[in-house]
Amino acid sequence: MKLNQNNKGIAAEAAAARFLTRQGLVLLQQNYSCRFGEIDLIMRDNQELVFVEVRLRSNLKFTSAADSIHPHKQQKLIRAAQHYLQNLNASSPCRFDVVLFDNDSYDSPNWIRNAIDT
Repeated sequence: MKLNQNNKGIAAEAAAARFLTRQGLVLLQQNYSCRFGEIDLIMRDNQELVFVEVRLRSNLKFTSAADSIHPHKQQKLIRAAQHYLQNLNASSPCRFDVVLFDNDSYDSPNWIRNAIDT
């Protein structure tokens, strides 16, 4: 079965969740969506909440996975995370991580901790 772009994104998110779980993080929620945007994965790393953006770029002709997270996208992620935290009514330490895949095999993710400064 040939995967379309949406299915590839879902597979990348699942691969990222498995990878991060093996690193000791705990998955709290997947695909949190609000009016400000969507957060692919919300995880816990000890006492810290981790908002994770997953990016897949199987064709590097245009831009790499890392370069595709431009400032506008970063602001959307920050606003969505603020919305999540307000609804949680908690002030937990948090960070933004990125898991990058530059191919469809999902076998060598590039995990960048604290990828977005707030």
